[in-house]
Amino acid sequence: MLTITVDRDGNDNTEMVPVQAQAGYGLQHNEAVFLQELPKYRIPGFEHGTYRAFEVAGDSMEPTLNHRDIVVASYVDNWRLLEPGDVYVVVTSESVMLKRIRERITAHDMTVMLYSDNHHRKPYPMDCVDITEIWRVRGYISTYLPSAPDITAERLWEVFETLGLDKGEIRRHLEENAPPDAPR
Repeated sequence: MLTITVDRDGNDNTEMVPVQAQAGYGLQHNEAVFLQELPKYRIPGFEHGTYRAFEVAGDSMEPTLNHRDIVVASYVDNWRLLEPGDVYVVVTSESVMLKRIRERITAHDMTVMLYSDNHHRKPYPMDCVDITEIWRVRGYISTYLPSAPDITAERLWEVFETLGLDKGEIRRHLEENAPPDAPR
């Protein structure tokens, strides 16, 4: 059973679980006293339902999510209803992880693979019996604003020119060595 807090009008709060509180969250996630101490917010677009916000730690979900981003997630009561390929907050007694789950969980005694979006991180198995909560990421808040792709590409071509490299030769090399499924 999920423990939640409400505001004075009876609306569900969105508790924020910052990185420094995540170590304790795995063990105390269902204790009202612990949840009461977490910061609470009303987030536009997330007023109706049970949501929790988790601060992202590390680079395992880059480029999708960055360190210090905040994901807003809804509680998954029935794990059989997970959407394969979506990003989830997976809570165990020892950790709070942000991972992509690509398969349905059909039984609590199975093992599920947890995937990172950072291709330098290998997927790893997790026994479902070790999972205490799963939250489906519904949105995120970020202070990271990527540069416009055309500006980045233009800067790269300027560097090539400065180095005295031929654009046509670079294009041919990239096309010849591109993976078969790369856009052309």
